[in-house]
Amino acid sequence: MRPAPGRAHDDGEQSLIDDTGIVVAFYILAATTVVCALMVAFVRELIQAVLFLALTFVGVAGIYIVLSADFVAVVQVLIYAGAVAVLMTFAVMLTPAADRRNSETPFWGPALVLSGLVLAVIVFVAYDTSWHLDKGRGAFPATAASLGEAFLKPYVVPFEVASVLLMTAMIGAIVLTKEDEGDSDA
Repeated sequence: MRPAPGRAHDDGEQSLIDDTGIVVAFYILAATTVVCALMVAFVRELIQAVLFLALTFVGVAGIYIVLSADFVAVVQVLIYAGAVAVLMTFAVMLTPAADRRNSETPFWGPALVLSGLVLAVIVFVAYDTSWHLDKGRGAFPATAASLGEAFLKPYVVPFEVASVLLMTAMIGAIVLTKEDEGDSDA
């Protein structure tokens, strides 16, 4: 079995990703994603926060591509960067202009403590995990094809029910935010 691009298989049982381009791309995408995620918390305008959130989602999709998880990357772009970011943009645009600025909050202390604890757990897990690849494991072959067949053959009815439910939710959101004709005259 031929190894995936960027993955080296030596004669031992384990190997690491050794392609310099893939490693550099991973670190650039990771740094960009973290910076965008921090900007979501620190910018004062809600529109800018939503845009940085969309960039964070795209950065995570790029990391998935570097890690050979093509289907997860496409889902990340379609669902998060596409649908969620557009939904949040419409939600922000439908709020009054006075409520669009991020205001100060008294929860900075607890938020910093919680963030520090989460960072400590992530660092512990990163150092405690063995990052070696098994010799027999290559890329993820045909993830998109097998999931597509599952969605369109045995699970077509639940898939269509979910799409109708999402469409109903969107129509309901439009109806709830639409102003009545009589309210605008007052």
